[in-house]
Amino acid sequence: MSIELFESISLHLGIGGLVLYMLYVMYRLAKESGAGRFGTLVIFVSLGLGIAGFAAKTVIQLVMHV
Repeated sequence: MSIELFESISLHLGIGGLVLYMLYVMYRLAKESGAGRFGTLVIFVSLGLGIAGFAAKTVIQLVMHV
């Protein structure tokens, strides 16, 4: 296994793990604050936009072959 392949796999697994952890933190935040249905939606949408932006950046890079 080359260093580049190892770094690529580690990067994807690490970021994927951090995204899953962030989703868990958002869930716990909504649950412990008693946000209700609308508040939980606002938490997930507002904080989830960061995840969507990161994913969009990756897709754009793949499409543009950068």
